[in-house]
Amino acid sequence: MAVGNSLTKTQPKADRVEFEVAGEKIVLTPQTVRDYLVSGDKERVTMQEVVMFINLCKYAGLNPWLKEAYCIKYGNEPATMVVGKEAFMKRAEKTPGFDGMEAGIIVMSGNEVVYRTGTLKLPGEELVGGYAEVYRKDRSHTYRIEVSFDEYAGRKKDGSLNSQWSKKPATMIRKVALVQALREAFPESFSGMYSEEEGGGSEASFLAPPAPAEADAAVSELQPQRPAQIQEPVTPPPTQQGGQAGVQMDMASAFFND
Repeated sequence: MAVGNSLTKTQPKADRVEFEVAGEKIVLTPQTVRDYLVSGDKERVTMQEVVMFINLCKYAGLNPWLKEAYCIKYGNEPATMVVGKEAFMKRAEKTPGFDGMEAGIIVMSGNEVVYRTGTLKLPGEELVGGYAEVYRKDRSHTYRIEVSFDEYAGRKKDGSLNSQWSKKPATMIRKVALVQALREAFPESFSGMYSEEEGGGSEASFLAPPAPAEADAAVSELQPQRPAQIQEPVTPPPTQQGGQAGVQMDMASAFFND
């Protein structure tokens, strides 16, 4: 009886991950991620994808409540886990050796290729790409990236530009170049971090986080309820869970109990 009660008290902590970002405590559970941090078809996101998202936030030091990272799921396509541009800039500012950057667009003005800082595109010009240059204090050369607009522009099935790329094409392609240049210049700080623009998608709408009191209450309510007595506190072997779902649950169990 005592063993069962003991397990009941400690079990809720097993499916939550706690870590700190900039001195703030972040608590994430699978249900919290599904309810608040998945954009799109939240009911279709798998446990494996949820664990990967939590893992991204924890080990990359990202606060999802500040839109530094978010998960996007549509239909049966794999979930996309992306990092917001502001998270790249915050991390760059804190990275030793960072000495500023320059980013802009590449346009065709008549027969001339023009490199222009910022995102100003004049009437009659054709947007052909973006560029970015990152400076390091400990390097004698800069890290420069140039990207093609046609390679990264997000398009619909009919070939036309999607909503965000049609509204802000210069802003989008500049972001692609900037995050790639940062990743090139500081691989130890930005490895594995990608912006959604690099995948050709539009910036996803992000659910506003609840007020602190509501968030605490939500996290508390989402903790799984366990029976008062557990006669056989033994986890079933993997062979009793069939197919892909069983593999995902095993991965999740290993992650949360790590």
